[in-house]
Amino acid sequence: MNARLSEKFRLWRFPGGIHPEQNKSSSTETPIEAGRIPPRLILPLHQHIGEPAEPLFTVGERVLKGQAVARANGYVSAPVHAPTSGTVIAIGDYPVPHPSGMSAPCMVIEPDGEDRWVDHDSVADYRNLDPAALRNIIREAGIVGLGGAGFPTFIKLNPGHNKAIDTLILNGAECEPYITCDDMLMRERAAEVVSGLAIAAHALQARESVIGIEDNKPQALHAMREAARSYPNMRVVEIPTLYPSGDSKLLAKILTGKEVPSNKLSLHVGLTCINVGTTYAVHRAIHHGEPLMSRIVTVTGGAVGAPRNLDALIGTPMDELLAQCATRMDRIERLVMGGSMMGFAMHRADLPLIKTTNCIIAAAAAEVPRPQPVMPCIRCGACSDACPMSLMPQQLYWFAKSKELEKAQKYDLFDCIECGACSYVCPSNIPLVQYFRYAKGDIWTQESEKEKAGIARRRFDARQARVEREKAEKEAKRQQKKAALDMANARERGEAQAQSAMQRAEARRDAAMQEAGKRWGAQPPTAPESSAPDKTASAEPDKNEPAQKND
Repeated sequence: MNARLSEKFRLWRFPGGIHPEQNKSSSTETPIEAGRIPPRLILPLHQHIGEPAEPLFTVGERVLKGQAVARANGYVSAPVHAPTSGTVIAIGDYPVPHPSGMSAPCMVIEPDGEDRWVDHDSVADYRNLDPAALRNIIREAGIVGLGGAGFPTFIKLNPGHNKAIDTLILNGAECEPYITCDDMLMRERAAEVVSGLAIAAHALQARESVIGIEDNKPQALHAMREAARSYPNMRVVEIPTLYPSGDSKLLAKILTGKEVPSNKLSLHVGLTCINVGTTYAVHRAIHHGEPLMSRIVTVTGGAVGAPRNLDALIGTPMDELLAQCATRMDRIERLVMGGSMMGFAMHRADLPLIKTTNCIIAAAAAEVPRPQPVMPCIRCGACSDACPMSLMPQQLYWFAKSKELEKAQKYDLFDCIECGACSYVCPSNIPLVQYFRYAKGDIWTQESEKEKAGIARRRFDARQARVEREKAEKEAKRQQKKAALDMANARERGEAQAQSAMQRAEARRDAAMQEAGKRWGAQPPTAPESSAPDKTASAEPDKNEPAQKND
């Protein structure tokens, strides 16, 4: 026997918490049942946190079971796979499960009834794989957190550089009323859940694994303890039933005593928390080569004739699941996805089952309390006593109501996990969580607008800088051309001046010569006369000299 299973485990308590009515027993009386293949499957391309997937097929093409029909778009994204074989008959916007009743891009597949598989292989021994290679298989399988958040699992199993994970926590608390899908999964498929946890621990390189299960699930506790016996670094811990102990930060507090700082993740204190359904999907991906194509979903409520848990195909319209559970549609007063505390009402019954759908509540009139008039806050402090995050809901309420959003942020608005405990205990019937969600949405909108404005400003500044740079470059080229032209002009002026000087010098020389010719006539000037008489200059010959003969 694993000695660690019998060790006494110290537990810590978080502040606040409540005990709402559970309403779980009706859906745990029968085993998990396979969901029927519907006439058509509607696969939203955005079933996870991050960017939506990109379609790989077009209308009219045939697909096989397990084949990727949409690929991940970016790092924080996940692919989508065909839950059965068939033909793609449409790609476009369809209504999806969302509080706003919005539509989103979807791929519609018409099953052919053959349920033919694409080629797929299992991993012989995951222990021989590098953790990065193991995470890549999990990524290609399209596995995301099945507890409701939908965060891509391969990212959660990546500790990053220089980060060591001490403890991997398996969240089996399932504290929300009505939801029993994790409870039934641990009861019936404990070995597969524990196997997936061991694979996740190897991918994360965690030192130990701790499974936390509330004490109102004795059958699941027994099954998980039996399944964990052969794993020396794994222990199953029974924790008190207290809502909302299923929150990952609060469960980490209960099991380790560590508190996750504000605006931080469990990863920053050496912890990672993963859901029961997620580890089961990891087991199927590694040991059977199956991507995430189905999930366990609880179908319950006063209007459901046979409440139970179904292993349903992703993309199955919810009205098909309700029909399989003998739901009296005319008795449905409110249709809710999720639990009664944190779930949201749906505006129609034909919305598709998605990866994060853990429960469908078809509530009858008796289960839906009549709206009570909202009265002024009496400052009783009951909301603060119930808050598991040690916040001051009454102050946050005033700030949200008066739209003093900066003050709300200073009072740690974003530490609110929206569990609804404050609204549950408020004697004035104030919908506190709705105010907090509204304030968060307003802040996100403002931040988004600021980001858009910042992007626009940076683009404008970049454009202005580019225009100024181009202008400076043009001016520099113009100055360069002007300088070259000035130099050429200077050279031309220098040559012209030199030529002009030569011409003036030649003109002065010619003028001087002309002046000299005018002054002396045709004969050039001779030496001046002497004062002594010149005999040769006499006109008359000397009589004493004989006359000369002409030659």
